[in-house]
Amino acid sequence: MAQTPLAAHTGRTTGSAPSRRLRREDQIPAVVYGQGMTPISIHVDRRDLRQAVSGSAGMNTVLDLRVDGTSYPTIIKEIQRHPVRRTISHIDFLQVNLNEEITVSIPVRLEGEAKAVLSAGGIVDPAVDTLDVVTTPNSIPDEILIDVSGMDVGDVIRVADITLPAGVSTLADPEMALVSTLVSRSAAAAREDGEDGGEGGESTEAAAGDDSAGDDASE
Repeated sequence: MAQTPLAAHTGRTTGSAPSRRLRREDQIPAVVYGQGMTPISIHVDRRDLRQAVSGSAGMNTVLDLRVDGTSYPTIIKEIQRHPVRRTISHIDFLQVNLNEEITVSIPVRLEGEAKAVLSAGGIVDPAVDTLDVVTTPNSIPDEILIDVSGMDVGDVIRVADITLPAGVSTLADPEMALVSTLVSRSAAAAREDGEDGGEGGESTEAAAGDDSAGDDASE
């Protein structure tokens, strides 16, 4: 898998005031560390970063971070955001060995339509948004897809129920719920009433058949 290039710049002064000045210039303060290297304070252009992570892998893109003529294979380890505007205010880049496994958080996406749940007035409820997986940087999946089309009311899809891509594993509890179903009390009651009514109808028809048989015998 090709790495996505991202230019970084050194020489920034650390501290709150210099960082604010950088952000006003659409630069994001950052640091790169890992693999025994001395951490380097850097900054990256906000537009360049947006373009670098615009692919399907998003924030899990393996970046070829270029700092003063040296390239570092990195992933984004941590992002800090402004508490109100939610814009990125600081980034931690982690240098990685492309042949060594790392733990990353992968988005979980549901696909399909659980018709049995919907017809019962219920909804499919994702229990998690992400799943931590262990893999090498070049094998990081863009997302974990879970097909919910076969779910019925009361069903739960757990970690043990899904198949991860080749070369990907997880340390999560196999019994951890990923997807469940929710039904309102009124919908559940209506469902139960419908089931009870069906049984009662069959009994009435059987009784009617018995009476008819008795009439025929008397004739």
